[in-house]
Amino acid sequence: MEAGDLARVAHRVLGRVLEGRHRRDASGYDPAVGARGISLGGMLDGGGLPLGGPHLDAVRAAGFDTVRLPVRWDDRLAARPPFAVEPAWFARVDDAIHAAHARGLDVVLDVHRYDALSEDPDRHRPRLLALWDQIARRYAGVGRLAFELLNEPHEPMTAERWNALLPEALAVVRAVSPARTVLVGPARWNVVDALPALVLPDDEHVRVTIHYYSPFRFTHQGAAWLGGAAGPPGTAWGTAAELARVRTDLERAVAWARARGRPLVLGEFGTHDVAAPDDRARWTACVRTEAERLGLDWIAWDLATDFGVYDLARDAWRAPLRDALLG
Repeated sequence: MEAGDLARVAHRVLGRVLEGRHRRDASGYDPAVGARGISLGGMLDGGGLPLGGPHLDAVRAAGFDTVRLPVRWDDRLAARPPFAVEPAWFARVDDAIHAAHARGLDVVLDVHRYDALSEDPDRHRPRLLALWDQIARRYAGVGRLAFELLNEPHEPMTAERWNALLPEALAVVRAVSPARTVLVGPARWNVVDALPALVLPDDEHVRVTIHYYSPFRFTHQGAAWLGGAAGPPGTAWGTAAELARVRTDLERAVAWARARGRPLVLGEFGTHDVAAPDDRARWTACVRTEAERLGLDWIAWDLATDFGVYDLARDAWRAPLRDALLG
């Protein structure tokens, strides 16, 4: 092992000790998931990317301790009550959780891309509650597993409607797992500015998740699916004012959470691959280091989509992004 490798190993060991201490000091809780995570986007959420053991081996070897498993469930539910999940789909999710656990990785299991719920919450409320009943019962005996009730609730569903639905979904989980760690975020895509409108249930095992992609015109530049809503290719980042904005944004989020005695997770952050590699690495390092300075656990977006830190075609990490996350 070379000197650089020894230094990285030592940093990870020390980092885990410090992260555990920081998490307890910052939130008062001993969380069920780790401090440095990555989302497996595009794999079980409809993106069609492969999810294999070698990818999880690479995640663990790099130094991550948690994977977030975004799963699209809504198109795998029966059309009529009790809205049963397709058995084969549940089996695929089972395999992914088992494979992560076999490699010592904690798992956050997410309901992802349920846009129909945000578009018509009254119609889809029974389906969401039935879904969480099935998930909670299936994994009742499984440890090192946190639940995330809904990824990025958004308009036309209002914060008030989400605040009413959230405790209902949580109650379904709690009927089976009273102490399971559950992540919830605010409406309006889990952004920091939406936190003041979030009403939290009185539950010591709930953690608040936020997603951070500011400035959006930089992080999503060139994203064709946004139809020009983000910046054009070549949008740069890294001025002193932009660095300071990251610091103040995350400090605002932490202040909100601490005022309510709630643990906070930075549940997504990342950059589209159209951005300049150096700028991507600089932004990623800035967000990650500020999160750690504030005692936040974090989960990067993501492993291998067009925001990815890992290049599936080369079966190799994009080293500047990996190092920006793991040091």
